[in-house]
Amino acid sequence: METLKNEKSTELSTNKRKMSGGSVITKTLKNYGIPYVAGIPGHGCWMLTDALMEDGCEIPFIQVMHEQSAVHMADGYYRASGKPMAAITSLGPGTANTIIGLGTAYADSTATLLLSGAPATHMQGHGVMQELDRYRSNDFSSVTGGVTKRHWKANRVEQLPFIMHRAFNSMLSGRPGPVHVEVPMDIQTEEVDVAFHELEKRMPIGKVRAEKFAIQKAVDLLLSAKRPVIVAGGGAITSEGTEELRLLAEAVGAAVVTTWNGKSAFPEDHHLFAGSVGQTGTTSGNAIAAGADVVLSVGCKFTDWSASSYKKGASFSFPPAKLIHIDIDPQEIGKNYPTEVGLISDAKLALKDMLALLTEEQIEEMHSKRKEYYETIKQLNEEWEKKIAPRRDSNDAPMTSQRPLKELRKVLPRDGIVVVGSGNTQGAVKQTFPVYEPRTFLTSGSYSSMGWAVPAAMGAKLAQPDKKVVCIVGDGDFMQSLPEMAVAVMHNISVVFLVQNNMGYMSIRGGQRKLTSRHIGTEFNLQNGEPYTPHFANVAKEFGLKSWRAETPDEVANALEEALNTDGPTLVEAMTARDAGGPFVPGWWDFPVPAYIEDDRQQEYAESRALEQHL
Repeated sequence: METLKNEKSTELSTNKRKMSGGSVITKTLKNYGIPYVAGIPGHGCWMLTDALMEDGCEIPFIQVMHEQSAVHMADGYYRASGKPMAAITSLGPGTANTIIGLGTAYADSTATLLLSGAPATHMQGHGVMQELDRYRSNDFSSVTGGVTKRHWKANRVEQLPFIMHRAFNSMLSGRPGPVHVEVPMDIQTEEVDVAFHELEKRMPIGKVRAEKFAIQKAVDLLLSAKRPVIVAGGGAITSEGTEELRLLAEAVGAAVVTTWNGKSAFPEDHHLFAGSVGQTGTTSGNAIAAGADVVLSVGCKFTDWSASSYKKGASFSFPPAKLIHIDIDPQEIGKNYPTEVGLISDAKLALKDMLALLTEEQIEEMHSKRKEYYETIKQLNEEWEKKIAPRRDSNDAPMTSQRPLKELRKVLPRDGIVVVGSGNTQGAVKQTFPVYEPRTFLTSGSYSSMGWAVPAAMGAKLAQPDKKVVCIVGDGDFMQSLPEMAVAVMHNISVVFLVQNNMGYMSIRGGQRKLTSRHIGTEFNLQNGEPYTPHFANVAKEFGLKSWRAETPDEVANALEEALNTDGPTLVEAMTARDAGGPFVPGWWDFPVPAYIEDDRQQEYAESRALEQHL
């Protein structure tokens, strides 16, 4: 495993030294290569944050405006780099505010470390301010238990070196995920002799690798396929296996489709790219995947979103299609679909091993057999292009959700990173905005958290300071993390915030209308019914960002080009029509229809649900 220590760090000494608990933690973070810590100081973590200023413990501290944002920032840092950063919060409400961040990281399998305070050990259970103690003394672990891989409570300073290397081991090995370490206030301040542990000697060497007979079975199945499809999930990117994925697709002539978190695992200008799958996938991606006779899933857990709620023929068809499922987590294999071959493996290694078994003769044979299949992929992609072109190329004002994306793609470098919020924006980018390199598209694909994109984009920029980073977010989502504009200014984090302002939660309104022909709580309106919106460009200027409000495609094009060439954070507010349509819905999502809706929608729902395959 690649070392997490700083390049300039020296061999860690095993000699004991006297240090406070807070300094033990911060020194360990520095030794283990943590580049930044984000959070808000509070009385419960004062000595943790103070220790960041001790000699040999110095790590830059990013002060955020909401603790949730601290975890989202660390999440975005990991997604953009594959390396972790940390968050520190106080106890009580400060830590409770991190739950959405932890849940997002947990659902999307991103390595994130949260350090939080706790009441002093001699005070626990006595009703200390901000303690949860009615069921168990200092019971906050019950809150974080469902959204972390592991949780630790430190009871003695001497435990901290052990706890820290176990936290990093859990966070980074196998299927990555968030971990939480809780440090009581007295443990932060007490000083004892401790020995630091070298992370390299506490982490597993090598990665999980499938057995040769299983790899051979998978290869034989791929070679027998007439319409093979590779589904690239987030695990393909996490494992750094995107190059092997491309080579395997080219070798066997397989079409490639992507999930929410798999977008960017495969270059979208490649002739084998067929689009994305799921409810807001593409018509081409769903058609190719549903018509496959063999599907190779790479790090995909087949969520309902990416599998059209398991409706047969919408995104996948198991059976008659046969599934080869590669995943690092054995719990995901066979969970939603039966497998022909289930490979418990690091995705990169499994793909590499499959490639090694292919001969030049077999590769040539595959290409000679695939000419008609290649034409089908091309034709379906052209049909999808015709479908999205009117919205993407529209010159209407207010704009469609897709129109600003066309202008952004013109000026954003090929390796530029887009960090995308939830709602219509999320679906529009997935369908309309092509990306070409790994880790250049980041989104909360499983949890779809509002408030995630803004701090996550800042984390991505911290991780990749030499790349352009654009945060694409709807106005409703943006308002859940608007105060973090101050963080971008104070730390001069050069992110372009592209806010698509349609004055409401329009994706939610669309779902309500479809199910019930009415809507509630989704439009931002004054009491007289007039649409309401802040002037976000002016608000951003007051925070200290250079900003523009764009009413037309030409205005948004000029603003984006200037924003990307500006040193420091910027904001472009793109006025987007409420009714111009968000993403298309080529797949299906299981939303039960209320009993009081007595029309064809009841029958349509029943018919689609009857085709669900997951049961």
